[in-house]
Parts: sequence; structure tokens; C-alpha cells
Amino acid sequence: MLEDYRIRGRRASEIAASVEEGVGSGALAPGALLPPMRELAGELGVNPNTVAAAYRTLRERGVIETDGRRGSRVRARPASAPRDALRTAVPAGVRDITAGNPDASLLPPLDRALAAAARRSAQAPTLYGEDPVAPELAQLARADLDADGVPEGPIALTSGALDGIERVLAAHLKPGDAVAVEDPGWGNVLDLMPALGLRILPVAVDDDGPRPEAVARALAAGARALLVTARAQNPTGAVVSAERAARLRALLAEHPGVLVVDDDHGHGIVDEPLHPLGGVTRHWALIRSVAKAYGPDLRLAVLTGDPVTLDRVRGRQRLGPGWVSRLLQYAVVELWTSGAVDRTAVARSYGERRDGLVAALAERGVRAHGRSGLNVWVPVADETGAVTRLLAAGWAVSAGARFRVESPPGVRLSVSLLTPADVPRLADAVAEAVRPGTPGVRYD
Repeated sequence: MLEDYRIRGRRASEIAASVEEGVGSGALAPGALLPPMRELAGELGVNPNTVAAAYRTLRERGVIETDGRRGSRVRARPASAPRDALRTAVPAGVRDITAGNPDASLLPPLDRALAAAARRSAQAPTLYGEDPVAPELAQLARADLDADGVPEGPIALTSGALDGIERVLAAHLKPGDAVAVEDPGWGNVLDLMPALGLRILPVAVDDDGPRPEAVARALAAGARALLVTARAQNPTGAVVSAERAARLRALLAEHPGVLVVDDDHGHGIVDEPLHPLGGVTRHWALIRSVAKAYGPDLRLAVLTGDPVTLDRVRGRQRLGPGWVSRLLQYAVVELWTSGAVDRTAVARSYGERRDGLVAALAERGVRAHGRSGLNVWVPVADETGAVTRLLAAGWAVSAGARFRVESPPGVRLSVSLLTPADVPRLADAVAEAVRPGTPGVRYD
């Protein structure tokens, strides 16, 4: 219960603002139990419905969470405290493998593509009222999706994968709805859920993607949506296999009202085949970003899905940003048609670093995961201790807490900046760092 901090206010908005002020100042610590609604109403001299409205607002903003008779508490990680705040400070002289950025040497130069886009714009400036998606880009994107077996659907564009995920969820869900999310999973998604007022139902993953029994539990618990990373899962590197996709599609067929979102952010840097889940339920979407293969500053992702979902997304987008810049679209068309990126070579380069590190760790008795993408996940018994010991050994790695809800501890190693000479040295440091724990602890 609260100790020194006193909640104030007569209106619901004032009460909610008072609680947020306490959370923001640190006077209300994560996990702090708030007074029961009737008790607080009595203290403030207001109707209990006023306090109920304030608590509802706080839940929708991701500040508090309510667990039935156990009452309402400040969230362990309020929406105002993103998981990026858990990054390790990197001292001078320490190798930083925390960021998860692509290797800049594998990204194409953008000058030629942007110059071509500028010339096109000069010849025919983009004005209000035009189609938000350049026809050439839509045609190229659809052909790529068809080749990967993605169901037919309209094309929209968003400003990156996370923007697309947010817009799709907002098109169908309301605050308080539950979403099945991978655990461990992308920290930004885990932050996004409470910011939208949505409840997370964590779903365990293994090397083949979300575990069917975990998905079944989430669906039985009332999940309104399921988010799945098709390939290059962050942080574990999991890939949804053909067998796993078939089992998940069979589960989803029994829940036709569930929204299914496939995140294919690894397109262009992986050589594993895509096995999408979309098309089984009434509403679905697949999001494909260009950031990892062509550059994070190209804020563009291709979105497809069922007509209702795409219509809602595009309609709401018209009332906000309107469209993704045609200059960026033309630049991406130039990059795609000119063959600026050899996808096979890029995937092979990342694969050699990732597979080499996993193999080197295995030789030292350390079990690690990383079938695709830029990251390797190492389960550890003592997460804080492992991070601290690696930092002392000259390596800054990501604490698993940035990516977890209920899953056991681990650390994430980003391989994009590693050289072949780095791999054995890093593997030695990791083996030494986890030695006080239990090698091979499972994350699932």
C-alpha cells in the first residue's frame, strides 16, 4: 500500500494525473499497490465511480495494472519507462554488441537511389490526393510477397515495422484487450502493448518459433491478437518452420476472430524460407521492413493483409501522416530494381558470424540459440552477473530483461559487428561469464 505519497484530486483526470506524477517522480515505485477504489474515494470525498474512471484511464495509458481482487498496482515497467532504459552503459575500450544494428558495410550507398528519387520528383512532384503507394513499388512488393506464398491482399506502407504493428493493432483492438506476444521477444513490442493499453499474454518460443501449447493457452485465455516474428526473431533468432506453421495455422483455424500479425522484418538478410500464418483467420497482416537490408533511416515497411484491416489502416493514416514520402518510395524502387543488395551474400555474411559464434559456444559447453538474423541468445542462470562479468572482460551485451516477461534469464549478443577473429575471443568470455551458472539452461 502507499506510504508517504498522497494521491490528490476531485476529478478523474486530476486523480489520474496525481498518480502519474507520483510514478514519474519515483514516489510511487514499480509494483506499488494502489488503494482500493472505495477507500480512495472515501479519502478524497468523491464518488467511487470517479476513482474507477481514473484507474481505467491509468490502465489504458499503461501506468497501472489490475489483477482482480489483488487490486491495482503500478506496473513493474510503466509505459513511460521503455526497455531501452535497461541498456548497459558502455565504458571506453569496451566492445559494444548491444545495439542490434545491421553492419553498415553491408548496406548499399543511398546517394544514387536518392538522386534518382529527386529527379523523378522534379519531373512529377507528388501532390495531395495521389495514391499513397507508388504503383511501381506496389507491383514489386506484391511480386515479392507472391513468391513467398503470402496470401493476396492490398498493399500499404508504414514508417517501419513497429509503426505497422501499432497501426494494425489499433485498427482492431481497444484498451484492455489481450495480445499473445513472444517471450522472449522484441523489447519495443513489449513496450508498445502497455502504451496502447493492451494486456500481454506471453508465449514461449523455441528455435522453430512460438510453441503451439503456449499459443493454445493464450488463445484459451482470450487473446484477441497473436504477434509472430516469421524469421530473425529478436532476440533468439528463431524461424517459424513449415511444421510449426502448420500446427499454428490449425490452432488459429479454431479461433477465426483472432487478429494474426506476421512480422517479417528480417526480409532481405535471411536465407530461411518464409512460412506465414496470415490468411487462416478473418483478419491478418504481414509487415516487411527495409531497415535491416537497406538502412534503418529508410523509414519504410510494406504492409499487406485482409481488405478490412488494410482499409482501416489506410483510412486512419490519411488523418495523420497521410502517406510515406514518395521520395523514400522512389529510392526503395531504385534500390530494388538496381540490385543494390545481394540478399544471398548478405544472409551468408550474417549467417557465418552467427553460426560461427553458436558453434564456438557449443565447443565450450555453452548452449546458445540463433538460427537466423543478427542475434544470438544465451540462457544464463544469473543474468546480472553474466552481463557484469562480460563487461569486465571487454564486451557489452544486452541484458535479457529487455526482452522477457516470464521466460528465464539470458543475454543477447548481436553479431553484426563481429569479425571472424572476434568469435573465439567472445566465446571464451561468454563461457567464463556463465560458468558460475548452469550451461545450457533452456529459455523455453
